[in-house]
Amino acid sequence: MSANVAKNHFLGKEGLRRLNCAQAVASAFKEKYDLSAETLEAFRAFGSGSAPEGLCGAYYAAKYILEKNEAQGEANRLERYFLEQAGDIRCSRIRACRKLSCLGCVEKSAEFLEKN
Repeated sequence: MSANVAKNHFLGKEGLRRLNCAQAVASAFKEKYDLSAETLEAFRAFGSGSAPEGLCGAYYAAKYILEKNEAQGEANRLERYFLEQAGDIRCSRIRACRKLSCLGCVEKSAEFLEKN
């Protein structure tokens, strides 16, 4: 149920600290993918459209995790999945499309990681 943990981190519910979208996804999978505290701290700068290349922070975190674990094929599948769900992979475009909320992006990224 890491997708629920990611959502709860993003919303600051269930006694979890409120985190930005990138941190919420990364934090929910830190044990499964052996993410360091330094990585989680670095993701603090990747919320609100501030991920590299203007990518959605939630998408960026999931992509980072997959590439770190040498799952490039899965990272490519994630991009296609995210484009279908959100309409784009860049935060500003996702917001303009209004197809998926920030919480929805966290949820979809976490669900993809959970299934893979």
